This record gives sequence, structure tokens and C-alpha cells, in this order.
Amino acid sequence: MKEITFKEKFPIFTKRVAKDNYTMSSLEEYFKDKIASHPVAVFIADFDNYAHTKSLDDGAISEDILGARNIIFCFGKELMVPEVISVRPRSIGICETKDSFVISCLEAPAQPANSAMKSWLEAL
Repeated sequence: MKEITFKEKFPIFTKRVAKDNYTMSSLEEYFKDKIASHPVAVFIADFDNYAHTKSLDDGAISEDILGARNIIFCFGKELMVPEVISVRPRSIGICETKDSFVISCLEAPAQPANSAMKSWLEAL
């Protein structure tokens, strides 16, 4: 797993997994299971980002990308300031390329959420 800054301002965690080790559905189920077993996290949706982008008249997708989904969930257990909802919910992106899956997520403002997401990525 790598910690990088995307577009010079977004701190993300990312991991590349060889395609011969996993299928797209098993990765989706893996994260859904991790969310379901977490004491605070709740699953919200599975968004097909690839289909959405492909459906747009001016949508553009790299020829290397074969699929892209977002597993959307929330770790929130406190609402102490109104602004916190601007960084919720969380999302883990699963992007299928020709030879691998690239899994990534944006760093959360709360350390327990980061610890959970990092451990899920590292376990792959």
C-alpha cells in the first residue's frame, strides 16, 4: 500500500493487486464484508463509476480501464460540528485495468477511520 498525494492536494491510500489473485466481485464483497463487520461503519451503496462515465455524451475513459466502482460507506459516529458532513461519506474505489485492480481511498479526517481503511488495503 502507498500513501500519495493526488493532484497535489488529495491525500490517498492506494494499492495495486494483481488481477490473477482477485476478481472484481470478490474485491467488492471483501470491502462490503469489512464494512459490515466494523463496529461503526455502515454500507451505503455500490456505485458503477465506469457505467456512469460511459453513459455520458462527453465521458472519457482510458483504454486501460476496464471497470471502476465505488463502495460507499460511512464511519461517522459523532456530529460535533456541521462541517464534518462535508467529508462524509467515505468511498473505496476499485478500478479494473488489463492486468490488475487499483484500490484507493481518500484519507479521512478521523484516525480510527484511516486505521480501518489502511488495514483493509494492507490485508489484500
